[in-house]
Amino acid sequence: MRQMIFTTDNNLASLLLRVTLGGIVFIHGLDKIGPGFDYFMDFVTNGMGVPAILGWATVFIETVCCISLIVGFATRINALLLFGLFVGIIIMVHARFGFQMNWAGQLEAGQEGYEYHLLVLAICAALAISGGGRLSIDRTILEKLQNS
Repeated sequence: MRQMIFTTDNNLASLLLRVTLGGIVFIHGLDKIGPGFDYFMDFVTNGMGVPAILGWATVFIETVCCISLIVGFATRINALLLFGLFVGIIIMVHARFGFQMNWAGQLEAGQEGYEYHLLVLAICAALAISGGGRLSIDRTILEKLQNS
């Protein structure tokens, strides 16, 4: 099981995908903590009508899991967690606005389609398949597992 989680090659593409995705979603997650946390939790519980635990899980995935992605630790697990989060985001928030982003600015902020989210899903799927790649903690762990 551990080998399946940490197995990866020395792929440069995986490094680029995980650092870029992790960095972008991490910054997005930072907006939800600090002064924005109460607003976000109100949106989750009152605006969307879902349990607060989903708000906490969102913040955790968008911050802690993204830091893990950036450094390449448990890349497959974190990519799958992000994948699940973004499926939920599409279903709960963005599907009703259609495919395209709000390029013309005709809708209020936050009311855009899910095209960006599909890109995130594709990157998550690629990372779940390939692993962390070059310069990942996963590679280091795998080497130690193979040498023990």
